[in-house]
Amino acid sequence: MRDAVTNLIRNYDVAGRYFDRNAMDDLKAYFASGMARVEVATMITANAAAIVKAASAQLFETVPELLSPGGYAYTTRRYSACLRDLDYYLRYASYALVAGDTNVLDERVLQGLRETYNSLNVPIGPTVVGIQIMKDIVKAMASEAGMGNTAFIDAPFEHMARDFGEKDI
Repeated sequence: MRDAVTNLIRNYDVAGRYFDRNAMDDLKAYFASGMARVEVATMITANAAAIVKAASAQLFETVPELLSPGGYAYTTRRYSACLRDLDYYLRYASYALVAGDTNVLDERVLQGLRETYNSLNVPIGPTVVGIQIMKDIVKAMASEAGMGNTAFIDAPFEHMARDFGEKDI
């Protein structure tokens, strides 16, 4: 797993260059936002079950056919798998927030799940909706905690939603 600093160093090393003004600005921004990123990850950790519960309730309200007979969350086993997956996305989003980089999502989440969802014929639309709902919940919690700028929270959730949304799964 790489973080923003490791990726920056790797890119400049591959190019055989010293850090320029852009690299220094990126490093300053990474370290300046460090406490906020850790605070949000701590908030996610402390409230993960509540976030998943609220997100799933909103998801099933938005897409009620998931709970209908034949729906992908109809049986207890499928319902539990849906909640498990939402928790999985949330956990990895917290890792990406701390790292300041979405690379961990590509390595640990997105690559393996494509094959899994393909083999199970799981529709991806509701997954994307659930990820977006969790992003909104986390941003609201951060705002309620007094964080002024919560834009950095978007990155991991948007990355997963965009990657899933671009694939025909």
